Amino acid sequence: MARPLRVTYPGAFYHITARGNERKAIFKSIRDREKLLEYCESATERYNAVIHAYCLMDNHYHLLLETPSGNLSKILAHINGAYTSYFNAKRGRCGHLFQGRYKAILIEADGYAIELSRYIHLNPVRARLSQTPEDYKWSSYAAYIGKEKVPDWLKVNFILGYFGKTLSAAQRDYRCFVDKLTGQEYDSPLKGAINSTMLGSKEFIGMIQGRYLAGKSDDKDLPALKAFMPKPTMEDIEKHVDHVIEDKKMFSRNVMIYLSQKLTGKNLDEIGRHFNIGGSAVCQAARRIIEKIEQDDDLKNALAEMEGHLKRIGS
Repeated sequence: MARPLRVTYPGAFYHITARGNERKAIFKSIRDREKLLEYCESATERYNAVIHAYCLMDNHYHLLLETPSGNLSKILAHINGAYTSYFNAKRGRCGHLFQGRYKAILIEADGYAIELSRYIHLNPVRARLSQTPEDYKWSSYAAYIGKEKVPDWLKVNFILGYFGKTLSAAQRDYRCFVDKLTGQEYDSPLKGAINSTMLGSKEFIGMIQGRYLAGKSDDKDLPALKAFMPKPTMEDIEKHVDHVIEDKKMFSRNVMIYLSQKLTGKNLDEIGRHFNIGGSAVCQAARRIIEKIEQDDDLKNALAEMEGHLKRIGS
């Protein structure tokens, strides 16, 4: 199976999960947990990582991570690689500690980061490791609500900035925000992630597609993402083709049908109704253009330019 696509850029936010191989424990002592946090700290120093929240479970850990330098892979290679070396050396073992690659879901920070911070901090309660998040020692929650000093490498101000005007008010309101769901059944905010790759509004997904995935739109790992992307309408296609092809009415109509079939996501009947023809006539018109493309490189290039323009309109 192909690896999931990683979208990386300066300033990106991610929800990170790294699980133990075969779901086995990755922490067997207090020192192990302390060591993982030390590697998180060194990642902020060496690789400019910004860690907004964390939770260390028994067989996995969660991070809410920002990458100002766009270097996600270096950050996680450092944390997981250094910790694996430490863990193996301490126990005289070799081989993988973590299950494959870490899972990184790109998120839209505004509107989603606060929900994911709550999700991360409630992990021990959901797993029945503690009755409340503040009872669990190995997460950033106590630092968020003022029960513990915030370590220099942990950044709580971004999330708390969505709450009260003063630090104490923000800590109190954040605690109320988390308490609302403590012990309750609720859907994970990650359920809305597109193909386990990214989480955000349509505008955010469209921006990512346009800026960072333009050359990867045929990636087989992204069918759900591609289906979610804004698409040009048939009206967009008609207007653009009329502007580019000023004569040859029947040819331009066939081009419109060909591009509608390729770009809009509409089925044959929907395209046919728009152009007042049947579904079989849609196929015939598109096939005529395909045959011409196979014989005419200039036409092939011209249509590729038109497709690129229309995709930008859609996004």
